[in-house]
Amino acid sequence: MTGFPAYELAQVNIGRLRAPLDSAQLKDFVDSLDPVNADADAADGFVWRLEGESGDATDVPVLGDEWLIINMSVWRDADALTAYMYQGRHREMLARRREFFERVEEAMVTLWWIPAGHRPTVAEAESRLLHLRANGPTPYAFTLRQPFPAQGAEPVAWPAIPDGLGCPA
Repeated sequence: MTGFPAYELAQVNIGRLRAPLDSAQLKDFVDSLDPVNADADAADGFVWRLEGESGDATDVPVLGDEWLIINMSVWRDADALTAYMYQGRHREMLARRREFFERVEEAMVTLWWIPAGHRPTVAEAESRLLHLRANGPTPYAFTLRQPFPAQGAEPVAWPAIPDGLGCPA
């Protein structure tokens, strides 16, 4: 079909919780999940997000660690993803992430291109994240700081990430 992109951008980010989801320490985070997810669902360029039984993905296991939670979504392109990430409620929660999640040295965020219409699995996301950790950014798995085009050629420049809100590369 003409006018439809051949590729969409998948993203996964995982976080190691500082406390149980039902704790007072994570109350603001948990209370914000539905509104933040609703903002994503309504955002220009949003395509899909992983949901578990709860309607979010907090109950979806990742990397065999019960203290990790996953967020995975698909976007039209990097501009749409970053426009959502760095504004509104999501930006507010991103700025507070250290209250809710442990600081982890290894990569916790990965991006990759998928054929339009494909919905990535958790196993696929885990594979991409582990590849990024082992090999650094490549066309197979990359970061916002070192992106690659859908064709997997040279790195491309994407919108600047506001100071203090970027993910470790």
